[in-house]
Amino acid sequence: MEKIIELKALDNYKLYLKYNDGVEGSIDLSDLVGKGVFKDFEDEVFFKNVWIGESGAPTWNNELDIDPLNSYLKLIGKTFEEYIGERKHKRAS
Repeated sequence: MEKIIELKALDNYKLYLKYNDGVEGSIDLSDLVGKGVFKDFEDEVFFKNVWIGESGAPTWNNELDIDPLNSYLKLIGKTFEEYIGERKHKRAS
C-alpha cells in the first residue's frame, strides 16, 4: 500500500499529501469540522498541528487520525473497488 511521505496543513481545513508513488494533492476536510470526533477541528490551530502518525495516517493529538487509503482514493478519484481491481490486474500482468 502507498505511504504518505509528506504532509502539510493548509488554510481552510485542507491537507496537502504526497505519497511514495508520486501521487500528491490536497484534500478538503472542512465538511468534518465540528462533527463528532472532529469537534476539535473548530480550533484551526489544532487542525494545523497534524503529523504522520506511527500508523502512517495524518494524526492529531495521538487520538484522532484519518485513513490514509481513503485520502489516497480521494486524490486519485477512484473507489476502493476500482483501486483493488487495478492492483490485482497489475499483479496478474
